[in-house]
Amino acid sequence: MFIAQAFKVQHDFWRYLIGSVVIALAAFVGQLPLTFLLFYKMAQDGIGFEIDEASMYAMLDSNLFLFLMLISFLFGFLGLYLVVKHLHKQTMTSVATSRKKLDWKRIWFAFIFWGIISSGLVLIDYFYVSPENYQFNFEPQRFLILLVIAVALIPFQTSLEEYIFRGYLMQGFGTATKDKFFPFAFVFSIIVIPLLITLNILYDIGLFQNAICIISVIVLGVIVFQILKGRNFFDSNSNESLTEMFKRKWVPLVITSTIFGLLHIANPEIEKLGYSLLVYYIGTGLFLGILTLMDEGTELALGFHAANNLFTALLVTADWTAFQTHSILKDVAEPKLEFIDMVLPVFIIFPILLIIFSRVYKWHNWKEKLFGKVHEPPKEDYKIIGE
Repeated sequence: MFIAQAFKVQHDFWRYLIGSVVIALAAFVGQLPLTFLLFYKMAQDGIGFEIDEASMYAMLDSNLFLFLMLISFLFGFLGLYLVVKHLHKQTMTSVATSRKKLDWKRIWFAFIFWGIISSGLVLIDYFYVSPENYQFNFEPQRFLILLVIAVALIPFQTSLEEYIFRGYLMQGFGTATKDKFFPFAFVFSIIVIPLLITLNILYDIGLFQNAICIISVIVLGVIVFQILKGRNFFDSNSNESLTEMFKRKWVPLVITSTIFGLLHIANPEIEKLGYSLLVYYIGTGLFLGILTLMDEGTELALGFHAANNLFTALLVTADWTAFQTHSILKDVAEPKLEFIDMVLPVFIIFPILLIIFSRVYKWHNWKEKLFGKVHEPPKEDYKIIGE
């Protein structure tokens, strides 16, 4: 139902590609104030433009840095709205949920539920488990400013990510699974993308070499595609069998979760803790995607994600995280990634949360909702979902 309703609007896959570029450009425009201010500070202080991320964070007060960084998500949201309204002739509500309107009770339930649990885990660690790893960091005036910025803007950041990955792209890739060329694109991508990432990790490829690799991969993809097309592979029974296999809801779930995880590869946490942390980010994407598919909407994911980022920003910070804030506590322990750090949230906490949500909202038919076919509504049911 949630994915299938995208068939009722303009859902050609090229629209999602163009839409994604427009959203990225809008977010880039929103980053310009921060970029210009950093360049101004560098010139004023006589610092070269090639500085590390830690130095960049130190150049501005963390509240100002956070405010300017989050502004880009407001622009991204505007870009998403324009794309959904004018390129797809769709409403923002139908991108977010299969219900007639957003269910705010679901959003608030997930927000409060995870806010209490996540904060409780941090406080237990601070008071009882590893108090030596924390420093009391509370400064009333700066914290109050942080509180205003965080409450006003972090929900835009988390909501934009959910609207894009669990809504817009989930529906986009879901409708694309019906295309006869999709199996080729999917298989080619799952082979090539990990290969490019591995090369980048092992050999620390520079920007120029990276661009050459990407262009070479695109050229290779075009050549292979043309060879298969010349042999009528895409009209053969073999391709039809592949297409039937990929017309499943797990496909957009895996794709969007992987993209979501890989986009965190530039976070300072990855530099400090290593690429193994991507297991956590991709696992989080899978968890949020399962919430969306099982609940037929993004409301629970919206609430969970907002609570996760907001309470973290207010409660604890560290010098090596993406959110460096004037929070109540500061983690001063030497950063390290242990096996339990990935196993606990991804393989224990998230499954328990899914069970809890399933009991609260009486989910059923897991196999069909996660692995069933993406069904296109009958033609007579088509109706453009406009504003």
